[in-house]
Amino acid sequence: MAEPVNLNIRFEDILTEVESYNPSADLDLIRKAYVYSAKVHQGQTRRSGEPYLIHPIAVAHILAKMHLDAPSIATGFLHDTVEDTLATVEDIKQIFGPQISKLVDAVTKLSKINFNTKEQRQAENFRKMFMAMADDIRVILVKLADRLHNMQTMQHMPEDKQILISQETLDIYAPIAGRLGMQELKLDLENLALKYLKPQLWETLSEKADELQKTTGKSIEEMKLKLNEKLLEYGIKADLQARIKHVYSIFRKMEEQHVEFEQIYDLLALRVIVNTIPQCYETLGFVHSLWKPVPGRFKDYIGMPKMNNYQSLHTTVIGPKGYRVEFQIRTKEMHEIADWGIAAHWNYKEGGEINLKDEMKFRWIRQFMEWQKDLSDPAEYLDTVKLDLFASDVYVFTPKGDIREFPAGSTPVDFAYSVHTEVGNKCVGARVNGKLVPLRYRMKSGDTIEIVTQEGHHPSRDWLKYAQTSRAKAKIRQYLREEQSTRASKLGQDLLEKELDRYGLSPSKTYKGEAFLAFLKSRHIRDEHQLFVLVGYGKLSSHQVVAALLPKEQLEEMAQKETVKESTISRIFKKAFERSRGRVRVGGFDDVMISLAKCCNPIPGDSIVGFITRGRGVTIHSSDCSKVLASDKTRRLDATWNLKGADPTSTKIRVICIDKPGLLADISRIISDLDVNINQASCRSIGDQKMVNNFEIGIRDLKHLQSLIKALSKVKGVISVDRTRD
Repeated sequence: MAEPVNLNIRFEDILTEVESYNPSADLDLIRKAYVYSAKVHQGQTRRSGEPYLIHPIAVAHILAKMHLDAPSIATGFLHDTVEDTLATVEDIKQIFGPQISKLVDAVTKLSKINFNTKEQRQAENFRKMFMAMADDIRVILVKLADRLHNMQTMQHMPEDKQILISQETLDIYAPIAGRLGMQELKLDLENLALKYLKPQLWETLSEKADELQKTTGKSIEEMKLKLNEKLLEYGIKADLQARIKHVYSIFRKMEEQHVEFEQIYDLLALRVIVNTIPQCYETLGFVHSLWKPVPGRFKDYIGMPKMNNYQSLHTTVIGPKGYRVEFQIRTKEMHEIADWGIAAHWNYKEGGEINLKDEMKFRWIRQFMEWQKDLSDPAEYLDTVKLDLFASDVYVFTPKGDIREFPAGSTPVDFAYSVHTEVGNKCVGARVNGKLVPLRYRMKSGDTIEIVTQEGHHPSRDWLKYAQTSRAKAKIRQYLREEQSTRASKLGQDLLEKELDRYGLSPSKTYKGEAFLAFLKSRHIRDEHQLFVLVGYGKLSSHQVVAALLPKEQLEEMAQKETVKESTISRIFKKAFERSRGRVRVGGFDDVMISLAKCCNPIPGDSIVGFITRGRGVTIHSSDCSKVLASDKTRRLDATWNLKGADPTSTKIRVICIDKPGLLADISRIISDLDVNINQASCRSIGDQKMVNNFEIGIRDLKHLQSLIKALSKVKGVISVDRTRD
């Protein structure tokens, strides 16, 4: 765990730290950056009233603790100069050279990125961030150090800013730290974020963790002494460290398992750091000889490292008084990598320069960017970002014995698409360890997977429920969109050619005519196929196309002879735009027939998108709804909430709580006090003295819902409160 924030860090401490791991580092460069930072930040203070210089000194110190190179530490001193002082990038370049000015400029741009924006802008911001990371990984390391110190000293910020910054930290920066293998930094960011997002819960869990540490301290010390004696007997020198799980890790276990603190059994951990890999396995044997191992709780991350290069042996045993204790056994090098991830990999050449080419230990970034090249849709891109950032690990084998890594919960569908797109599209099942299983089977570490394919077989929408990897989801959505587009194109061509025939026009001649080509150009339509798709989806009527091709006189003459019947889809959309619901503006209009999608239950405040639905006008979905992500973009329309005088919107929440008398009454009273109407409720016991309560409620908007969830979370006995979309 990172050291507590130290407001008394001296500049000399940073130089001493750097010299300890890189004696040939350019200390003059670091001194010059410190002096310049002190000069341009002179007179500036933080919200606490302390000199602003405390912040860049702390950031530089964190980077030194990561064992980074001199340019990175200099950037730590200078990272806020362009944004918060009169200094310019050109000034930095003239004084410190192009390398540092480029780093400072990149960190400055990263700091200006706002991730709480509309999908299109947010997606673009993520792309910029990953491009900066791929160009020079030190950019994100400086930003992570900056974010860590800001989180450590955020008590002076207004509450709304604390919540906003903490949520962003939890959603973006902590997962990135985890992906870079910087586990301790990730945990520190998560703990600090929880402190401001759920202050009462954080305080309660911290107190309970401290109390547990006191009550188990003697037993853990006895275990350390016992194991150390055994290791020394066989000539193994080890560093043994005892710890309680981080508060955020405890919180996640409570959420995932729907239990309270007292029902979590593996809160205690003993870390054993030895010199060699063979000693790791020897130590494991001694641990299992001294205490009874818990079945199914052994993981070998040395033989099969995680994607972020984390390596360790994990096993859980039954210790004194029945306590479950997790042992993490690793070498010193593995321990450094576990703490600082990619930052622990720097090797220094003569002269103190960093060997970046040899140390690109972040292949997931490049792989991630490669997969995203074809994802132009912002909503799908953001969905993919979240999948990739929060992925955990399952290790399986190919029939040839090669290891492949997947997110937890992955299925043979994910495996098939990792082999090849065509294998994925044609897969019908899989053999797992020689036994046939369905596509929904969740792969387990150690499984050997063989995909079964069939010619003529194609993906279905149900596959999106099984797939976990961004690659598989993207390929399935691509196939479904192309299939939709093909059907729409055929329908649109049929509708248009029937309309052309009614006016005595030859389709083949029309498509080659100047008037038709001019029409396509005026509407910015790429070709006739795109036109057919637009007509098929109802964005253009066949009559609109024909009317643009014929003289006005000819149209009027035809109108006098007969009443021109509009196509079915055209009538639907005419009706749609004549009926007003007033709740949502679609394409800038609020006179559109709309309905709210049942699959995602959007409420005012959610980011939304319109979806053209034959027979029902426009259906409003949440922007991240899986059905929308799998649809052709041609069927989507921009949509915004029109909240003036809007009635409450129905949504659903699930409250899991302890099964005890009076608690349901307390929950109902909180809901009522916040002016929320309960439309429907169902409550049932799920065993282990717990209840699950599902409420359908009338809510004004997203902010109203968030206030309710926050209030319910504070009720004693409530384990979790979540919005549900089923």
